[in-house]
Amino acid sequence: MSQKYVLTLSCPDQKGIVADISGLLAENDCNITSSDQYGDEPSGCFFMRVAFTPNGKAVSYDALKTVIGAHAEKFQMQWTLHNASKPQRVLIMVSKFDHCLMDILYRRKRGALFMDVPAVVSNHKETSDLAAAYNVPFHYWPVSPDTKLDQEEKLIKLIDDEKIDLIVLARYMQVLSNKACEKLAGKVINIHHSFLPSFKGAAPYQQAFSKGVKLIGATAHYVTADLDEGPIIEQNVARVNHAMTAADMVAAGRDVERVTLAEALKLHLEHRVLLNGTKTVVFKR
Repeated sequence: MSQKYVLTLSCPDQKGIVADISGLLAENDCNITSSDQYGDEPSGCFFMRVAFTPNGKAVSYDALKTVIGAHAEKFQMQWTLHNASKPQRVLIMVSKFDHCLMDILYRRKRGALFMDVPAVVSNHKETSDLAAAYNVPFHYWPVSPDTKLDQEEKLIKLIDDEKIDLIVLARYMQVLSNKACEKLAGKVINIHHSFLPSFKGAAPYQQAFSKGVKLIGATAHYVTADLDEGPIIEQNVARVNHAMTAADMVAAGRDVERVTLAEALKLHLEHRVLLNGTKTVVFKR
């Protein structure tokens, strides 16, 4: 299989960036397969994603990094060169609800998500059979106030040992410590219902039902120390009506959650999400 690379970058907006990157890749016998860019006027920042393949003799990852790095200095770029030919290693964390986990594992099996899943971690046993059905190692680590920090240390060790690129909280109902959030910044995606802050607590759909809402939704975002306030990657909504029971709304909400998380995960895996302060720039097809 031919090598595929994705270059993502941000820098102060100025003329010549696109021409310079395009020329650099052409000089190194690389063919651009897609290119997206955005100049953010309020911040004065420029964002770019370029997907490309080398022609003829393969250009090594390290050689490309050296060449790009020399050019990046003059534009004050923050940049990353991603090897898109290599699947990312994704750790999935889950509690009792299995809808998001099931959807992700199914999409991965049929090739809709280009990734490897070295492990599933849970504070409950309910999803062990599901992980086993997809031949994924399952780690049952119950969490209590007394064991929380010890379990996080085990988690960090597992992430290091398995060379994990991304952690997905697929309805994992434990809050990561500030220390863990800081260590894993930009590497953890969470999914939650979009009712916050209106309907907080353990039964948001029941609260929404009692208020007679007409829209329910879900938000996928990066995890930060500020609970449920990290940069948003993807959001979706579904319309509900007066004839639906609270159980109907829960079912509709779970459908939105699983689709939204899968879309956010795919965007991240394809290196389409760039951070812009507390927001994101998302290059969709």
